[in-house]
Amino acid sequence: MPPAPPPAPPPLVLASASPRRRVLLEQIGYAPDTVEPAALDEAVLPGEQPEAHAARLAHEKASSVAARHPGAFVLGADTVVACGRRILDKAESEESARRCLSLLSGRRHRVFGGVVVIDPTGRAVSRLVRTAVTFKRLSAEELEDYLAGGEWRGKAGGYAIQGRAAAFVRFVGGSYSNVVGLPLHETYGLLAGLGLPPRPPGPM
Repeated sequence: MPPAPPPAPPPLVLASASPRRRVLLEQIGYAPDTVEPAALDEAVLPGEQPEAHAARLAHEKASSVAARHPGAFVLGADTVVACGRRILDKAESEESARRCLSLLSGRRHRVFGGVVVIDPTGRAVSRLVRTAVTFKRLSAEELEDYLAGGEWRGKAGGYAIQGRAAAFVRFVGGSYSNVVGLPLHETYGLLAGLGLPPRPPGPM
């Protein structure tokens, strides 16, 4: 008789509503079996620093979803854009995006990416990644043109570096994918280190 095929690895659950994170995971061979956002209050706690906020939300997202998926690998992540100690919210209105971009214009800011993976035994491992980003000084015309395109909607800091806002970026120090939404080198290390192998690509 032919040997029995090896058992399938445990499923991978992405605890995020971000389509960008799903695409980034697929890029490194870890297409999630399930995507289940965690319904959390993402408000900043009094006195909470940007890096602590990113790390806490990533852990809470992973823990919340892992409780509903025993025996699975669960990945939670959060991205925080900060100018100094000020955390910039996800832009939900054109005015909020204008405030964010006006603040970032001509300045360097930081992007913190928190990643947590919980394995089938309940063990949790984490990484916190920092990326520095410097914007050119935006003219009034550039700002209004970008806002008119709507790309800012729902984006932390009011911009998407993988889109038209790339034209504004003078410098990136650290992980580019972290700014997009998930630091791939560190995420790959967490998943592979816990024993979850990458999956072969699906049919084209």
